[in-house]
Amino acid sequence: MKCIRSEIIGWGHYLPAKVLTNDDLSKMVDTNDEWISTRTGIKVRHIAEGETTADLSVKASQMALKRAGLDIKDIDLIVTGTLTPDNTTPSVSAKISGMMGARLGIPTFDVAAACSGFAYALTVADNMIRLGQVKTALVIGAETLSNVVDWTDRNTCVLFGDGAGAVVLRAKEGDGTSQDTGILSTKLYSDGSQYNSLYVSGGVATTKTAGFVVMNGKEVFKFAVGALSEASEWVMQDAGVSVEDVDWLLPHQANIRIIEGVGHKLGMPEEKVIVTVDHHGNTSAASIPLALSESMESGKIKKGDLVVISAMGAGFTWGGILVRI
Repeated sequence: MKCIRSEIIGWGHYLPAKVLTNDDLSKMVDTNDEWISTRTGIKVRHIAEGETTADLSVKASQMALKRAGLDIKDIDLIVTGTLTPDNTTPSVSAKISGMMGARLGIPTFDVAAACSGFAYALTVADNMIRLGQVKTALVIGAETLSNVVDWTDRNTCVLFGDGAGAVVLRAKEGDGTSQDTGILSTKLYSDGSQYNSLYVSGGVATTKTAGFVVMNGKEVFKFAVGALSEASEWVMQDAGVSVEDVDWLLPHQANIRIIEGVGHKLGMPEEKVIVTVDHHGNTSAASIPLALSESMESGKIKKGDLVVISAMGAGFTWGGILVRI
């Protein structure tokens, strides 16, 4: 049965110039390269200086549009996943549309689902495309987490970095089978009872400040492996494919132990698991589009490859996406 799919036709990513190494951090807090590397897999992260979340987003979007062979005027929708917007309101997406000169009247909005932000944003854009409300969409994940990191807390400051990634989606007719190109299945979840396990301490209605990241690392780790695996399994089953059919697993790049745990639980060979956390750190909503764009740009992920994407973040929120590139 014929159906509309959302095909990824463009990809882009951007990282700020400043690089913060584990050795740099050892001069700021009581830590060292071995401790960070062993527990997280992170070696370096990028830090924005004089650039906002919108600035990073525009750079990633420009690359994505170039790869798609499109102009910003061709875009019908802009959605950004972020927990570090430039302003409380309006949205980063609205600012991006103005900075890039998007067509007047197109819908622009942000999705606040923390590290799951890009998965949520991609799902929303996919639904709007499949309903025929838009034909092309620019979907972004971008963060300047360095602005909400407590640089005196060694348990959290070693984890996070800044960056942005983007994809351009376009409507394409499919046959309704798992051989179609484009997004084949999506699934989103949340569990508000875990609200206090991972959050940013500030807020307009509470402290009137931005606040800092607060995390119960043990609870997050315990929940993450199961949640990411669950979401991955659901979208594969929904599309009627097996782990053996999948070319790549692309989980949220939070921590190498979580990534390895998900791969092991799903029975995915190590060589089929995308890992970029070593040189990006945890970039929250930017994590997945950064890793996806980098892998597509290098030729690692190729046209026709079947990719399982899974994300989990504060809320708790989590989700999965199955896409054939």
